[in-house]
Amino acid sequence: MLKYVIAIYLIIINITGFAVMGVDKKRARQQAWRIPEKSLFLVSIIGGSLGTFLGMRCFRHKTKHWYFVIFMPLILILHLALAFWLANYFIWHLF
Repeated sequence: MLKYVIAIYLIIINITGFAVMGVDKKRARQQAWRIPEKSLFLVSIIGGSLGTFLGMRCFRHKTKHWYFVIFMPLILILHLALAFWLANYFIWHLF
């Protein structure tokens, strides 16, 4: 049951990450109120790293800011490494 809750959470947070990058890009073009960069990083850190990274690439958003270019892929790599480690840990220790 827990794995389904985690999967649903990751799907929702990554869709959210992709959407906030698109919304912020649209607002940037319209010179409207923007989503704070802290919020973009927060969505990435709490599990939406794939969505925010893909949103960054798809919308060509924040690609001129060195800290986004470096840290968004780094957060994604850390999340993938953690997922790989957890999968191996549970495979070897539960079966």
